[in-house]
Amino acid sequence: MTAPAAAEKVVAVIVTRHRTGLLAESLRAIASQDRPLDHVVVVDNGPDDPAEQVVTASGLPVTYLPSRRNLGGAGGFALGMLHALALGADWVWCADDDGRPADGTVLSTLLDTARRHGLAEVSPMVTDLADPDLLAFPLRRGLRWRRRRSDFAGIDVLPNYASLFNGALFRADALDVVGVPDYRLFFRGDETEIHRRMLRAGLPFGTCVSAAYLHPEGTTEFEPILGGRLSAQYPGNEVKRFFTYRNRGYLMAQPGMRWLRPLETVRFGWFFLVSRRDPAGWREWRRLTRAGRQERLTRPEQ
Repeated sequence: MTAPAAAEKVVAVIVTRHRTGLLAESLRAIASQDRPLDHVVVVDNGPDDPAEQVVTASGLPVTYLPSRRNLGGAGGFALGMLHALALGADWVWCADDDGRPADGTVLSTLLDTARRHGLAEVSPMVTDLADPDLLAFPLRRGLRWRRRRSDFAGIDVLPNYASLFNGALFRADALDVVGVPDYRLFFRGDETEIHRRMLRAGLPFGTCVSAAYLHPEGTTEFEPILGGRLSAQYPGNEVKRFFTYRNRGYLMAQPGMRWLRPLETVRFGWFFLVSRRDPAGWREWRRLTRAGRQERLTRPEQ
């Protein structure tokens, strides 16, 4: 039997590592919601520089879970979401430590939208921390890139689109169907994998245009090609590049995403061989995506 709305338990899950200042801001924004959280679970992937003092000072009902092994975003959310379900959560609200709800109505707006539209998962618009009308991650609609929140004026919900895990709100029974993030991915692509599972499962989900979640702008890794008509992701950090390309290879081998492989091969071949004139980068991309397809999901040597 479904609990009445007033009795439903909402548990937030935050994953953090070595960013106590940002975490404190996130916790303050969560504490200011007009629909109070029933509980907060904080998974700390960096207990050598612990966030426990910041967490306990938040005044929230909270469980602090330090991990002596860095689980990454994927493992951190998996651990936190399972803990939230074990606490009896009816809804699980996911957040990272470098983002926060834009105002005190975000949670209540997401809950109302999910109930009215019968959604298994609902996300807020993810907007640029420095300019809240700009989207932190531009959204392609048809042949056009939409870069401003105002581009979606008059729309209530964008169906089948969600930027996970930035403020994403899941029904508990949705997680029974799609599961939790795959720890093997560590970080990069874990949110795409959950998105893929929701589509494959036929669950109704979407993005609530009237709710916003602030996050640092996320387009600096994308290099334009073909006069800006397309782009290719090229993280400057070698570790980020490793997980981005390896995990993308894994995803392109999964049901529902296999059609992407020939397109990605052409796109990145052009990027590395024509735009960058970087044969070594092309070989690296091929090696890492091949490892992902073959599920050789070992971590890079440190």
